[in-house]
Amino acid sequence: MNAYESARHYFETAAAVMDLSPNMKKLLMTPEREVKVQVALKLDNGEIATFVGYRMQHNSARGPMKGGLRYHHEVDAEEVLALASLMTWKTAVVDIPYGGAKGGISVAPKTLSESELELMTRKFVDELQDVIGPDKDIPAPDMGTNAQVMAWIVNQYEKYHGFNPACVTGKPLELHGADGREEATGRGVGLLTEVMLKKFDRTLADATIALQGFGNVGSHAARYLSDNGGKVVAISDISGACYDSGGIDIAAALAHVKQHRSLEGFDAEKRISNEELLALDVDVLIPAALGGVLTEENAGDVRAKYIVEAANGPVLPEADEIFRKREIPVLPDILANAGGVTVSYLEWVQNRQYFKWDLDRTRAELARTLTASFDKMWQLATEKHIPLRTAAYLMGIGRVGRSTVLAGI
Repeated sequence: MNAYESARHYFETAAAVMDLSPNMKKLLMTPEREVKVQVALKLDNGEIATFVGYRMQHNSARGPMKGGLRYHHEVDAEEVLALASLMTWKTAVVDIPYGGAKGGISVAPKTLSESELELMTRKFVDELQDVIGPDKDIPAPDMGTNAQVMAWIVNQYEKYHGFNPACVTGKPLELHGADGREEATGRGVGLLTEVMLKKFDRTLADATIALQGFGNVGSHAARYLSDNGGKVVAISDISGACYDSGGIDIAAALAHVKQHRSLEGFDAEKRISNEELLALDVDVLIPAALGGVLTEENAGDVRAKYIVEAANGPVLPEADEIFRKREIPVLPDILANAGGVTVSYLEWVQNRQYFKWDLDRTRAELARTLTASFDKMWQLATEKHIPLRTAAYLMGIGRVGRSTVLAGI
């Protein structure tokens, strides 16, 4: 299944449990607006390049739409739509007043110079500025974008609409970003891993963990887990995986990546492949890279006792069914990686109030929000004897559906 088919499958599974009518299912799955634009620019060498950009605005029943903006050469309409619908349920699961959206440009960002990347971003905002904004749709960083890209977006948007820091989140601190936003998704993954283990009378101190992916999310998750007593025995990036039975020195790994921009050459007990990492005999497996890495073909090789979806859609539906039969709990992405959108909301709140919080308050609010959402999901899953993913979708769909009905069609 592709990303859109997977998202629809999980929605349909939850809708069947809820006994949603066909009309309500169609209403909740159909996006409110699909935007596709041409972004043309003159490259540094004088050539003209054209890129295709998207912004899918899925649902605004619970508030302005929220979602990341990714720059990746495989971005297409179906993927962006799937991720936009995921954002609708994700914001509802953590009960923040947003709907779901997602955007992207089909481009390999490393092929562009910084000046070309900036020009492309500004031209993209020119095309979208009338359909995004603090009360409509608030972009945020995603794959291939970062705080610098968000800075260009807010600056370009303000040329049309005046001072408006709340039009985008994930900004640099100097442009009214939130302290703690960069770490938020990974920190949330680590925190929820700890919370889930407690439900099984386990602690981080007696858990071994394998992390596939050591980018922003994976590295911050590894830092949290290590700082709180967890033994991270494997980490990986595009160069391959590092394994150490005694636990990897995460601080040293972070320093190595900062210097070399890769785990290649990092001193570890042994090097293994990303595929071997997925099959390690560990307590917790955390896929934190691209989607679709756990499939029907390799799900039977997984020996982890628990899976935490730090990436979007790392477990395909066929693999999810295998894990259900094998009684391996999967903490679903729509909650596991919701730390980012939660702190984006906290950044938006501060921007709207023109008021700055300190890091401790942001972390405390993040922990409170994610823990409360997990407890609700766990209770629902226990009462109805359903997987955690289905319970999370029930929460999200239920809240969006009720808001839709109460507001009136």
